Amino acid sequence: MERFAAFVMRHRIWVALAWVALTVVGVLMAPHVAGRLKSGTTVNTASYHANVALQKEYGGAGANPSVLVVDLPKGTTADNSAVKAGLDAAGKVAVSVPGVRELSYANTADRALVGTGGTSTLVMVYPPQAGDPAAPQVLDAMSGAITRAVPGATVHQTGIEQLSSGGTSSGSSVLTEMLVGVGLALLVLAWVFGSALAVLPLLSAIVSVLTMQLAIWGLTYATNTAINPSVQFIVALLGLGLSVDYALLLVNRWREERDQGADNQQAVLRSLHRAGHSVAFSALIASLGLFALIVVPVSFLQGVGLSGLFIPSIAALVALTTIPLLLSTIGPRLDKIRLRRRKSTGPGAMWTRTARTIVARPKAAALLGTAILGTLCAFGLTLNSAAPASTSLAANGPAEQGLLALQHDGFPTGVLTSVPIQLPAGTDPSATAATLRGLPDIHGVLVADTPSWHHPGSSVIMALPKSEIGTAHAGSALSDLRGAVPHNARIGGNLVQSTDVSHIMSSWFPVLFAVVALVTFLLLARGMRSLLLPAKAVALNLLSVGAAYGVLVIIWQHGWGSQALWGIPATGSISPFVPMLLFGFLFGVSMDYEVFILARVREAYDRTRHTNNAVIEGVSRTGRLVTSAALILFLALLSLSSTPDVTIKMMATGMAAGILIDALVVRTLLTPALVVLFGKANWYLPTWAARLLRIKPTVPGEEPQRHDHDRDDNALIPADLRPSAHA
Repeated sequence: MERFAAFVMRHRIWVALAWVALTVVGVLMAPHVAGRLKSGTTVNTASYHANVALQKEYGGAGANPSVLVVDLPKGTTADNSAVKAGLDAAGKVAVSVPGVRELSYANTADRALVGTGGTSTLVMVYPPQAGDPAAPQVLDAMSGAITRAVPGATVHQTGIEQLSSGGTSSGSSVLTEMLVGVGLALLVLAWVFGSALAVLPLLSAIVSVLTMQLAIWGLTYATNTAINPSVQFIVALLGLGLSVDYALLLVNRWREERDQGADNQQAVLRSLHRAGHSVAFSALIASLGLFALIVVPVSFLQGVGLSGLFIPSIAALVALTTIPLLLSTIGPRLDKIRLRRRKSTGPGAMWTRTARTIVARPKAAALLGTAILGTLCAFGLTLNSAAPASTSLAANGPAEQGLLALQHDGFPTGVLTSVPIQLPAGTDPSATAATLRGLPDIHGVLVADTPSWHHPGSSVIMALPKSEIGTAHAGSALSDLRGAVPHNARIGGNLVQSTDVSHIMSSWFPVLFAVVALVTFLLLARGMRSLLLPAKAVALNLLSVGAAYGVLVIIWQHGWGSQALWGIPATGSISPFVPMLLFGFLFGVSMDYEVFILARVREAYDRTRHTNNAVIEGVSRTGRLVTSAALILFLALLSLSSTPDVTIKMMATGMAAGILIDALVVRTLLTPALVVLFGKANWYLPTWAARLLRIKPTVPGEEPQRHDHDRDDNALIPADLRPSAHA
C-alpha cells in the first residue's frame, strides 16, 4: 500500500485526469446502458427451451397474459350475439397488431372463460414478446371495442405483470433512486463530519457509480451472459453505499492523523496505509462474495455475479485514488467550513462506554446478541421460497380492481398464470384438451379456432390452472400436466420456467454457501493472521443472513409490516431470487464492518498485546464509523423500496434489515464479546496453516515485528485506553 500511495501522490495530475475522463465518458454512455441490458433468464430446462420455441413461432404465448375482465350489464349473458360481436371486434383489434394473440369465448367457445351465472367473461391477451405485457393502448382499444358493442358493459384490465408494476407502466428510474440515495447520504455525512468534508465521499461515489455503469456497458460486449436491467438499480444504490463507506473510512482516518499532529501530506499517506488496507481487503471479500453467484447455472444470477465483481472493486479503487488527491489539495480548507460544532475524532465517549461494558460482561453481551439473532433465524428457517400470490402484488390501482372483479365473477386466480402447451403436427388439439380437462387442478384448456394458434408444424393449446403456478399454493396442476401431455409436447410459460429456476437455485444454494464461506475464510485467515477470527466471522455472517431472512418472513411472508408500510397483505412466500441474491450481497458486503472493526482491533493488539484493551480501542474508534456507514447504506437501500415491484421491495427490505442487524447486533455486540471470550486464542496461527496461507505464523504473546512508521504508535493511544502496566 505504501508503493500504491506513493504512485498516486506522485502522478496525482494524471490520476485526476483519468478519473475525469472516465466520469465524462460515463455520463455520455449512461443513457445507452439500458439498451444493452436484456430481461429474462437463460437456463437449461425443458420449460426454457419450450419458451424459446414458443417465442419463435407464437410470440409471447409463454408470457403471463393480460386479462380483460368483462362484466356484462344486467340481463345479458356471454351467449348474447352482441357480446360475441364485441369479443370478435376485440379480436380483430388484437390481430391488427403484429404478434399480439388473444383467446376469448368467441374463438374458443370454452365455458372456462365464462363467469358464474354467465354474466361475465374473460379475454386473454398475449404480447408479441415474452416478458412484456401487452401494450396499454392495445388493451384500451380492445376494451373500447367491447363496450361499444355491449353498452353498459364494464371492462377491467389485470394480469401478473400489471399487478407487479402497481398498475403503472414503469417504476422509479435509476436516476431518481440515486438522487434520493445521494440526498440521504449527504445528511448522514454532514452529521458525521460536521463540515464541508461531507461532499468528498459523495464526489467519490458519483465517479464510482458512473464508472460502474461504464463497466457494465463494456461487460455486455465482453460476455455472452445476459445482464438483467435490474443490475442498473443494484449498481446505482449498492455502488453509492459502498463508495461512501470506503471514502468515509479514509476521510475519518485522515482527520484522526491530523488531530494527532501529522501535517496534511503525512495524514494522507498514513490514512492510505492504515485505512487503505481495510478498504482494499473488504472490497476484495465483497467482490468475491458477489462474484460467487456465477456458480449457479441461471443467467440472471450469473449476470448479477459478473456485475458484482466490479461494484466493490471500483468503489474501492476510486476511493483509494480520488480521496487522497482531494484531501491533499482541498481537504484542510473544506474541514474549516463548519456545519456544526466539530467533535473529536478520538474514541467516542458513548462507544468507549459500550466497549467497556462489553469487555466487562462479555457473556451477557454474547447471550443478548445470540438471543436476538436466534429469534430472527428461527423465523428465517420457515422461509417459503415461491412467487408471491397475485393478491399480494398490488395494494390498489386499476389492476387490483380488475383482480377483485375476476374473483367476484367466480374465476380462480390461476387463470392469470396460463400454461401454453405446444403440440407437434399430427396431434389432435381438441382430443388432447379433452383429456387434460379431466385433471383435478385444471380449470380449463382452451383451443382456439384461429390461424394464429395453429401452424403447419404445430399448434398451441392453453391450460388454465385453478391455482397460480409457482406460488406457495400452486397445487399439482404443473406436475399433472407434465404427466398427462403427449411425450413429444412442450410445456412452457413464464411461471413454469420460474418454478424450474427456483428448484435449480434451491439445489445450488449449498454449493454457493460453501464457495463463499471457503473463500471468505481463506482471505480473512490471511488478512487477520488467525484461524479463529475468520471462522467466527463466517459463522456470524451466516447468522446475520439468517436473521435477515427472518425479517423477510416477518414483514412479507406473515405480513407483519408489509400491510402497514405499503398496504400489501401477507405474501405467504418470498420470491425465489431474493434469498440467494440476499445471501450473496450480505455475506460479502456486511464483511466490510467486520474488517473495519477487526483491522483496528488487530492494529491495537499488535501494539499492546492486550486483547481487552485492543477491543476497547477498536470498538471506540470504529463504532461511530460503522454505524454511520451502515446508516448510509440502509437509507440508500430503503429508497429502493419505493419501487412498485414487490420482489424489489423484498430485496431492499432484506438487505436494509440485514445491514442494520449486522452493524448493531453482530459487530457491536457479538464480535467484540466473542473476541474477549476467546482471548489469546484469537491470535493463534499454527505453523502448518501459515505455511498454506504463505504468511508468518503468530503465537499469542509474541512481540510483534516493528516498522519505522509504527515507532510512535503508542503515543497515539489516548491515556484512558492505554494498557495497564500489569497487562
